[in-house]
Amino acid sequence: MGGLTIPLSIFLAEVCVVTLSTLRIIFIARGRKVLAPAIGFFEVGLWLFAIGQVMNNLSDPGCYLGFAAGFTLGNFLGICIEGRLALGTLVVRVITPRDAAPLVEALRRAGYGVTSQEGRGAAGPVRVVLTVVPRKELSHVTAIVEAFDAEAFYAVEDVQAAARGVFPARREARGLVPSLLRTSRQAA
Repeated sequence: MGGLTIPLSIFLAEVCVVTLSTLRIIFIARGRKVLAPAIGFFEVGLWLFAIGQVMNNLSDPGCYLGFAAGFTLGNFLGICIEGRLALGTLVVRVITPRDAAPLVEALRRAGYGVTSQEGRGAAGPVRVVLTVVPRKELSHVTAIVEAFDAEAFYAVEDVQAAARGVFPARREARGLVPSLLRTSRQAA
């Protein structure tokens, strides 16, 4: 067991290093000016420990393997944690040739601010519907869009900053897709 202690400690340290690194980069991109450097402090401390152990044990291939495996798992865990945190704000842009009034109404009823405008697509007139939502709300918004039209085109983009407008209140749990859309979709 003594022969695995150092490679295992390197593995665990590197998992933490890369997980923290992934989160730090995300926090930098989201403008978290205090949290990103604080995470960086712990990230570098753990990295110094891990690389120091590798350098002190250059003849042990288990240390190299532990470092590489920790790096790999750390990337995976960082991405998973970031997905769970779902930080940030998104703009959802829906383009549809259908009458978008039921979609606009359903989004507004769900508490989202909506802007709707006319446009011209490759196949003729379209409605463009825009809403800015917290990233955690994306699945709810896409469920509303897909209930309106399962074939609707929509694009999602990150928003760097958003101010003044209609934003949904924080919600603990989501109900079902608004009944107006279910009935209008069944009638279509």
